[in-house]
Amino acid sequence: MFNDIGPLELVTIIVLAVLVFGPEKLPKMIQDVTRTIRKIRDFSESAKADIREELGPEFKDFEFEDLNPKTFIRKQLDNDELGLKEIRNGFDLKKEMAEVTDAVHGRDPDPASSSSAAGSTGGSVDLTKKREKLAPDERPPFDADAT
Repeated sequence: MFNDIGPLELVTIIVLAVLVFGPEKLPKMIQDVTRTIRKIRDFSESAKADIREELGPEFKDFEFEDLNPKTFIRKQLDNDELGLKEIRNGFDLKKEMAEVTDAVHGRDPDPASSSSAAGSTGGSVDLTKKREKLAPDERPPFDADAT
């Protein structure tokens, strides 16, 4: 419940509680707070049980944590009915970006990556073609479609 409270923050809260309530009333306040937290947890658990009972047997695997969008997406990706893991594992964004960067800068790509890239592009335009060398004072040709 209080996973994001650090030790310094906890000490600060304790010091403030002692200053505000005093050392005489502090134990009673702690008991009241813990009793209230227990009642809230009991109420929450009974509400969850009532909702599960009302939903019926079709939703026996239903967990309220699944309503969190991150948890829902993670659970759906673990299902992998669509083959997303295969697509994600077959696509190396860093390698693809390196090939595009090399093509733009006119550098020779790594021989190992170009042979695998040629097989993975599936007949698309090869971006890693060697460009013609220009003279130092010569400008590259203007391509209106590229801008």
